Amino acid sequence: MSTDTDVIDILTSDHRDVTTLIREIHTVDDAVMRRDLADTAISELVRHAVTEEMYVYPAMRRYLAGGDKAVEHDVEEHKELERAMKQLEGADVDSPEFAQALAQLETVLADHIQDEEGEQFPQLRSVVPPEELVELGAKVQAAKRLAPTRPHPDAPNNEVFHKLVGPGVGLVDRLRDKLTHRATAPTPE
Repeated sequence: MSTDTDVIDILTSDHRDVTTLIREIHTVDDAVMRRDLADTAISELVRHAVTEEMYVYPAMRRYLAGGDKAVEHDVEEHKELERAMKQLEGADVDSPEFAQALAQLETVLADHIQDEEGEQFPQLRSVVPPEELVELGAKVQAAKRLAPTRPHPDAPNNEVFHKLVGPGVGLVDRLRDKLTHRATAPTPE
């Protein structure tokens, strides 16, 4: 993505990428490929969620009527997504637990995407100055480079935690990914 892409376009593209990866998991029989697809989807979704919490949720609180309530709802969905991703991460790809975690992830993600793309993103686009949306997009892209790549369901889901502790957690996650040869989404440039 270019540096003048706005945050809504970036996050919408993330949604498409993750849902495509999840659809591919259903079509692949090879266990290694299924694991790689699942791990890549997880890493992409974690980075997406963390950067939303860092930059988009503060903008929602500031600009949207009912923004605090919308953010609370979205944070709860992020927690559900993290729990499903943690189960998915630890399950054998041929097990019923993997299928259950994947189904739970898909259900919560579909609702989350509908909330954001159907309501929140259009509202943000109508009230946030375009140059600020582009600035937020650049911040999100930069933050994705340092963000965690693994779910941490017991960690706080807030801007301050992610800005202060997130880069360290991300460094440890990326080191673990490298040492274990875990597939992850490409780091944004």
